[in-house]
Amino acid sequence: MPQLRGLGRSGLHVAPLAFGGNVFGWTADARTSFRLLDAFTDAGFNLVDTADVYSRWVDGHEGGESERVLGAWFAQGEGRRERVVLATKLGKPMGDDRRGLSPRYVREAVDASLRRLRTDRIDLYQAHEDDRGTPLEDTLGAFADLIREGKVRAIGASNYDAARLREALETSARLGLPRYESLQPHYNLADRAGYEAGLAAVAREHGIGVIPYFALAAGFLTGKYRSRADLAGRARAGMVEAYLDARGTRILAALDTVAAAHGATSAQVALAWLIGRPGITAPIVSATSLEQLEGTLQAPDLRLADDEIGRLDAASA
Repeated sequence: MPQLRGLGRSGLHVAPLAFGGNVFGWTADARTSFRLLDAFTDAGFNLVDTADVYSRWVDGHEGGESERVLGAWFAQGEGRRERVVLATKLGKPMGDDRRGLSPRYVREAVDASLRRLRTDRIDLYQAHEDDRGTPLEDTLGAFADLIREGKVRAIGASNYDAARLREALETSARLGLPRYESLQPHYNLADRAGYEAGLAAVAREHGIGVIPYFALAAGFLTGKYRSRADLAGRARAGMVEAYLDARGTRILAALDTVAAAHGATSAQVALAWLIGRPGITAPIVSATSLEQLEGTLQAPDLRLADDEIGRLDAASA
């Protein structure tokens, strides 16, 4: 069983990999999603991350598809809800005026998510993106109400820059409001600058849990995309194409070398590198097949030597 890590000062404890629920109801149908969730939790992992907006980008979807699949899985019983640290997000456009972090919308969005998820509480409720049109104290005050009501246990931030995250933390401290206990940044072996330039220091200074998304760079770090021909017909082709340059080639070569030394996969090595970074709590990974998931869940057991970490650092610098 994986060793649990504290998530900020929230009192929540999570295994070192989170399951990204963006695939539920999109590239994984309900039946497949149920099997993946069973396998994930049976292996001792517990943090499942979704969002109200998943998967609104798909033709014919309105958002909420992922939460509904997860709620249907909870409804199967056998203690499924108790096995999960449930994380979801709000704030991205959901149609009409449903977006942002105003107190009115925070209250509306949480109730909608609770209905879709078929639960009475969200363990980690995250602002999906900053809302500069709403004062931080108003948003944090609304979150405080949800915590008092028992609808939410802890709050987190996603896609905040370092200055706004620091400002939010200072606002919480000044007004005695709940603080963001987690940060969900875009961070992986191929995307380092945005997080390392400023956010990492704020997270370490304040003891915030960090749960990076796109931990495998939309699949690029698995090594299965090495040319534009490999992208044909792939759902994430547009996201991966930007990595197919000289730097991307260096990164894949370094992953190949380290993976060969361990009899591991490139994905396992990329995740082991990320899990071992200072301050990282649990990278978020997705899977659409049991084989893919089972390989991913071996990553926390992989121990990289200092020279291997140095090789990966240099290739991705």
